[in-house]
Amino acid sequence: MDNYLKNFLQSLKIEKNSALLTVRAYEKDIQQFLRFLDSKGFELLDLNYLTLRHYLALLKEQKYARSTIARKMSAIRGFLRFLKRESLLCNNTWEIVSTPKKEKRLPKFLYVDEVLELLDAPPKESVLGCRDRAILEVLYGTGIRVAELADLTLSSVNMEEGYIKVKGKGSKERIVPVGKYALQAVAVYLKKSRPLLDARQRNKDKSLALFLNRFGQDLSDRSVRRLVQKYGLKVSNKSNLSPHILRHSFASHLLNAGADLRAVQEILGHVSVSTTQIYTHITREELKRTYLKTHPRA
Repeated sequence: MDNYLKNFLQSLKIEKNSALLTVRAYEKDIQQFLRFLDSKGFELLDLNYLTLRHYLALLKEQKYARSTIARKMSAIRGFLRFLKRESLLCNNTWEIVSTPKKEKRLPKFLYVDEVLELLDAPPKESVLGCRDRAILEVLYGTGIRVAELADLTLSSVNMEEGYIKVKGKGSKERIVPVGKYALQAVAVYLKKSRPLLDARQRNKDKSLALFLNRFGQDLSDRSVRRLVQKYGLKVSNKSNLSPHILRHSFASHLLNAGADLRAVQEILGHVSVSTTQIYTHITREELKRTYLKTHPRA
């Protein structure tokens, strides 16, 4: 079965152009399911709907979030469909098992004044502070994902035209406009900080990444998450602040200012406009909050 799983994961990479993190998550979820089958003495190739329902009930019993269960079931279904195409499954009754609907939760976001305070948090004169200012400005000024930011190279940024070339999910490239504040922060970083960080790299092969860590190596997305969290604690004692909240804030502020939904969808790199529409709910919630707070008869 290991070979079939290996072939399935390979098909995700080649045929669907799935991101590496997606492939790893699918592998982990499917291996967990295979261990469950082994522990119960079930054969995968004899799988039926009762076995899958049994596993679904176990996940619910173990208090997994709906979104996590939905992801695990999606991985398992994809693998089972692959086995079906290979004519390895005895029956298809597993197809009738429904996946639990995801909880509809509004994304967390910051208000404009909170964002401005965060952007001003890194020290201006230090090498890393200068880099961190540029990172925060780019995250909020473009709305790109943290992995997309970590993948930026020196050639990704067009300072003259004011845009960056981003490689998104599924290795799809898109052009994202960059505002003057973010461009200015990046220009200062490239002039004052990056050369000093680059000089710390001991290897002969210098990094082409736009953002470097303190050793002159590629800055990881995990490091970006840590620095965003650090400045969130510094300015507002928010320990759960993440790059994705800045992405949510970017989209919410654009729509609040009257930006076209399709344009925001394009900038964010959403395949479906329904994914972008959730931010319209945030703007409506904000409208209602303002009304209740200010109207004398609310």
